Amino acid sequence: MIPLILNSWESAPPLLGYITSRAVFGFLTAFFVGLLIGRPIILWLYRNGYRSPERSYGDISTASKKSTPVMGGLIIAACGLGSVLIWADVGNPRVMMVVAAALWFALMGALDDVGKVRGMDSDAGISRLAKYASQIGFGALLGGLVLWQGTRLFGPGEVLHIYVPFMKTPLLDLGQIFGTTGIGGFVASAAFAGFAAFVITYTTNAVNFTDGLDGLLIVPAALTLVVLGIFAYLLGNANYAEFLLYVFQPGSGELAVVCATMVGASLAFLWYNAHPAEVFMGDTGSMMLGGLIGTTALLIKQEALLVLVGAVFFAEVLSTFVQERFGLKFGKRVMSRAPIHHIYQHQGMPETRIVTRFWIVSTIFAALALATLKIR
Repeated sequence: MIPLILNSWESAPPLLGYITSRAVFGFLTAFFVGLLIGRPIILWLYRNGYRSPERSYGDISTASKKSTPVMGGLIIAACGLGSVLIWADVGNPRVMMVVAAALWFALMGALDDVGKVRGMDSDAGISRLAKYASQIGFGALLGGLVLWQGTRLFGPGEVLHIYVPFMKTPLLDLGQIFGTTGIGGFVASAAFAGFAAFVITYTTNAVNFTDGLDGLLIVPAALTLVVLGIFAYLLGNANYAEFLLYVFQPGSGELAVVCATMVGASLAFLWYNAHPAEVFMGDTGSMMLGGLIGTTALLIKQEALLVLVGAVFFAEVLSTFVQERFGLKFGKRVMSRAPIHHIYQHQGMPETRIVTRFWIVSTIFAALALATLKIR
């Protein structure tokens, strides 16, 4: 909204036109609005019965968490996306794709949360098949949109390149492998759409599985957004991109505003989610953040970076996958618990210590991810 106003206001303050300024203002707006609306939303959730039906983990007690308001992701969505619409350029296709992703996955998460609350069972809600269908379908659609806007977003042919951290050149060039015209071009496009669906599905589930302890998810998510925002800003600046030997991506700098704003919203939520939590984000928040993070990475061609900067997410989803696939297949637990944070709970480690150590690990991997800007 602000960029649109500036375009029609000849005497507008130049400060408001800078991406960095709007990123700071977006961060502050989301944070303070989140603090203001957080308490009323929590009270509304509690009074209307949107309270957590905690799953039993045997020797891990969850009694203290029962009846805690859930669907706190509404706080992040309201103050975060609201501030994005104020401070970011809503005419930028990347911004609208990220906002669409956040809204879609917030809706899917909310439907899941409502189902769990009404069924008084943490295993209720929308089916796993419906979740995967919503993730894969959105990812494939997003991949199609990115292909359609590929030249505008990344330059000729760049959309079919797959990059990995610490390498200057693409790991894969789908256009070179399959071709760019005729049947080969169709196969390359389909492969990219499938890759986009995988990225979105992986990220959404990995972030969702991490949401298990008070404050555990929100800090790694915020750090991931910080890293992606820095990448988006640098790649959207022709001089910085050339200096760092990256392909210039015109318009990607606006995603820095989006990321900064969502970091502010995340910290506002942490104000109420810190141990002992007054509210849980639920799937409303975790699926929204996962979808937003995956979409942002896809729109700046840094999909593989998610494994590094989101190492905590990767560990959580990998531990769950191993336990479910191999443990159930052979009828024997591979690990004592899954996701991985429950292992430490099972060992008797205090919740706050687990969360703090996961935050430390996330900070280290965020720093490593930033190091890939120069170490390539």
